Amino acid sequence: MPPIVGVIGGGQLARMMIPRAIELGFELRVLAEAEGMSAAIAATAVGDYRDAATVLEFARDVDVITFDHEHVPQDVLAQLAEAGVSVHPGAAPLAVAQDKILMRQELTRLGLPVPEWASVSTPAELEDFLAANGGRVIVKTPRGGYDGKGVRVVSESSDVADWFEAGGPLLAEELVSFTRELAQLAARSPSGEVALWPLVESIQQDGVCAEVIAPAPSLTAPTAAAAAEIARTVADKLGVTGVLAVELFETADGQLLINELAMRPHNSGHWTMDGAVTSQFEQHLRAVLDLPLGATDARSPWTVMINVLGGPTSGTIAERYPLALANQPTAKFHEYGKAPRPGRKVGHVNVSGVDLDDVVYRARAAAAILKD
Repeated sequence: MPPIVGVIGGGQLARMMIPRAIELGFELRVLAEAEGMSAAIAATAVGDYRDAATVLEFARDVDVITFDHEHVPQDVLAQLAEAGVSVHPGAAPLAVAQDKILMRQELTRLGLPVPEWASVSTPAELEDFLAANGGRVIVKTPRGGYDGKGVRVVSESSDVADWFEAGGPLLAEELVSFTRELAQLAARSPSGEVALWPLVESIQQDGVCAEVIAPAPSLTAPTAAAAAEIARTVADKLGVTGVLAVELFETADGQLLINELAMRPHNSGHWTMDGAVTSQFEQHLRAVLDLPLGATDARSPWTVMINVLGGPTSGTIAERYPLALANQPTAKFHEYGKAPRPGRKVGHVNVSGVDLDDVVYRARAAAAILKD
């Protein structure tokens, strides 16, 4: 019998695992949060991932459980473990991904480079951190924030008064002066095999990843080695299984600082679908099933991924395809089955080639046709 992989969460990451599962001969089942989500074609169940009974019923006949997102509560993960379900990544590394303060604590414990930070529970504690860090800092809600949500640049404690009123500590970080953002994607199997893709540069727009260039331009060997060592250390020491993304700041003096971790396929790895020997989605399936990992070499000197943010204000992406496909025949289009909405990731475009300027131009041109 082919292995059965259960994915909790019906978003685009689950959707993009489906073709790879089909090619490998695996069965993939999805627990979607609602009808009509991106991964609806494989949604064998619809229900609340926060409800243990729903999740346990979904997990009853699968070989391994993995995730489209990192939000499954720890008590639900504990009940899966008690029931003997194979879960990758496990509860311990997911706890680090779920709580940014715990993430900073663990990275600091491991001696890995992070921005100056503090857990602040009162306005007075935040004012002290502001005074010690130049009067402007980043404040984040520890849980639930993504794509720029739950993140504010703060000059005084009143800027986050509503967050303090909601209760619980906040994460305060120095406002890092960085030259660019990088991302190191890795995969680790339960047996401990680790594979890393080339380091990439990510370009943000309003806190959302807009473009990824693989490999990162003007990359030095020491920087590439440092990023790889950071990702390998995180994966091994935290016991991550499956795909791991380490988002990094590069400073003017070449220092790398860890910004965020994601323990699942990640936007910075979408380029691998067309630009690498093994995509992050195939690798994730291999890893959670403890199969040998695939080669991660780039297929072309350059691959550029452009997110389609928002989509068309009228009509559908499908209606734009005749023009897009004719205009950019070398582009690879990936649509998420999501209704257009300002700022929403509704798809992405990959273009590969030998001249970076040309690849960037063609990728941007292809994506522009799909949005207004």
